[in-house]
Amino acid sequence: MSNVAGMVSGMRVPFRSPDDLFDVQHLESTNPMSQFGEWFKQASETPGVEEPNAMSLATATKDGCPSVRMVLLKGFDENGFTFFTNYNSRKGQELAQNPVCALSFYWTPLKRQVRIEGCAEKISSAESEEYFHSRPRASQIGAIVSKQSSVIPNRGVLDDKYASLIEEFKDESKVIPMPEYWGGFLVRPKVIEFWQGQTNRVHDRIRFRRPRENGEEDPDCVHTGEGGWVFERLCP
Repeated sequence: MSNVAGMVSGMRVPFRSPDDLFDVQHLESTNPMSQFGEWFKQASETPGVEEPNAMSLATATKDGCPSVRMVLLKGFDENGFTFFTNYNSRKGQELAQNPVCALSFYWTPLKRQVRIEGCAEKISSAESEEYFHSRPRASQIGAIVSKQSSVIPNRGVLDDKYASLIEEFKDESKVIPMPEYWGGFLVRPKVIEFWQGQTNRVHDRIRFRRPRENGEEDPDCVHTGEGGWVFERLCP
């Protein structure tokens, strides 16, 4: 084992006291979207959490080949979680082939993780356009410049196109058109898990999911939540 690998294997970060547990009795809400809202608010107000809306997005081809990357959450409500992208990008094409996907948030200072499994669908063009024109003009132009995930010969291709568009739209009264290949996805959750780290590594995990279709649930382990959800504790 190399010295660097040895350094990694020995890394330890203290989490929370084992008696400071996140339990069923300590849920702010038995609706997972409301519970997410509580944790997201706390993360947004915590020093050291630079981008509370940063999340990993895992997608897969129709053959099951996975890929993952970081994106930014731009909205959430009872329907699910919204982000925006180039529909021709790798993630956009994979979601078109296979809408099943997963999201993950991790807020280091709080030692909290939220994992989401669900299916993605495009939002309306009108909703996408409303958000597109709320972005800074430089970001709007950036969406036009980048044919996301495509291969280019060098950085200059991007810089030249960006400079050209900056010149074209220097008059700020001129509306920048939203590209037809750009827009939002809504991830409708089927499973939402809340994870709270513990120093002794006996972490807390509470999973919300939809009830089983056959109605068979263990009454000792499965609790009835709000909004058609049930929740249960998982081993770490």
